[in-house]
Amino acid sequence: MAANQSRVNPKPAGPGDDEDAGAAPEALPRSLLVLGAAVSLGVVMSTLDTTIVSVGLRSMGEELAAPLSTVQWVTTSYLLAFSMVIPLVGWGVSRFGARRMWLSSLTVFVVGSALCGLARSAETLIAFRALQGLGGGMLLPLSQTILARAAGPKLMGRVMGMAAVPGMLSPVFGPLLGGLIVDHLDWSWLFYVNLPLGAVALGLAAKLLPRGEPTTRAPLDVLSVLLLSPGLAVLTLGFLDAGGPSGFSSTRAEAELAVGALMLGAFVLHALRRRNTAPLVDLRLLRHRAVAASAATSFLLGASLFGALFLFPLYQQLLRGQDAMAAGLLLAPQGLGAVLIAPRAGRLTDRYGAGKVVPVGMVLALLGTLPYAFVESDTSEVWLGGVLLVRGLGLGATFVPTLVAAYHGLDRAQFPNATSIVNISQRVGGSIGTALLSLVLQRSYQQQAGPDAVVTEVQAGTHAAEQLVPAFGSAFWWTLGFSALALLPALALPRRPAAGTAPHH
Repeated sequence: MAANQSRVNPKPAGPGDDEDAGAAPEALPRSLLVLGAAVSLGVVMSTLDTTIVSVGLRSMGEELAAPLSTVQWVTTSYLLAFSMVIPLVGWGVSRFGARRMWLSSLTVFVVGSALCGLARSAETLIAFRALQGLGGGMLLPLSQTILARAAGPKLMGRVMGMAAVPGMLSPVFGPLLGGLIVDHLDWSWLFYVNLPLGAVALGLAAKLLPRGEPTTRAPLDVLSVLLLSPGLAVLTLGFLDAGGPSGFSSTRAEAELAVGALMLGAFVLHALRRRNTAPLVDLRLLRHRAVAASAATSFLLGASLFGALFLFPLYQQLLRGQDAMAAGLLLAPQGLGAVLIAPRAGRLTDRYGAGKVVPVGMVLALLGTLPYAFVESDTSEVWLGGVLLVRGLGLGATFVPTLVAAYHGLDRAQFPNATSIVNISQRVGGSIGTALLSLVLQRSYQQQAGPDAVVTEVQAGTHAAEQLVPAFGSAFWWTLGFSALALLPALALPRRPAAGTAPHH
């Protein structure tokens, strides 16, 4: 270890130095690169699945003789299950180890995919989709924990920046792949495509994931599970329902949001009062400035990113007459920008600290979002693609550094809990952002077209579509606001690289 330490930090840091900020970055060990590739494959499957499946909803409804309102639950059940299992990651890693948790989660996801392809009724498809979400929901936070532990403080940004690239490409290629499958094969292949990928991912994980990691016999805090996981699911469902035409005035949405908030509030009180055993998610980590700033930034970034992912395709479909696949592909510049910058942002975070990287990324994201606030139905697609590229560069320079910042000053045993806190924050922020932007769009449109007008009933190329232009402008201003607010906690992120050395490989 001494030799490795000398190689990473060849001279002592003087007063005011950013530790090795000016030094040449250490080359990533091959073992880390291979491990990153192995876990990235699992993450790609879970992220690709959301965009691939959305393209095939209409085909599923036609073949299963189910209305769109029912088929939409194919997506909703996945999202709800996805949200429910994130809090279990910290306890699961401590109790069983990251390797066993990864292999189990990936197996559940692959089995769920196979069952979804075999489903021959909407009800069974929705149920199997929820099973798939139970496995898929753990893959991203588990991959982050595995890579953060393996990389150590000095290499964490670079490793996670490179590993994030395949996942960022999924929204770009998901609609294209989904469209090709729906056009030339049966919709079942939207799920069967995961089987060969899953077999490869399981084989690589079994061979490459570290063995023999220390575990504890920490008991599962059952009350936390009963409060936090269902609370997140009910709250998410409430925000999904609040995004409908009735908004937050919907009785169903009001009830779901109230129940979800009460359950989460009860969990917070329970978690902060526990003394003898650890809660499901250790909220006391929020006392660390880096964790709190990372969670707050992730919450607002989630609202901006996921809310905008709802707005951009809808704008293309309703105002430009694009189909779902084309609308998704027109988001490609944002994904490309994120892919181009993420590895570089990771390296800069390792050298200078997240607090110096994320604010720059946020400014780029703001510049890439601002033109959409003045969008018209005939705005140049080239111009829109260019500003989306800038927005993607900004987002790619924020998400990985923000997550890396959460581990600043923590020991590795605390990484899984920090990962859960950041991912829960992002997930809740995304749900709230999507609901609020949907509500703003609907209410702004009703001011133009009347109280009974519904955005989703607008036909492209009609006068009603033209009345949507100012409504989209208002919604994009809100997206801009979420990004601007995220600058505040981003300024509290650590402005120095993490102390410590890379692990010995």
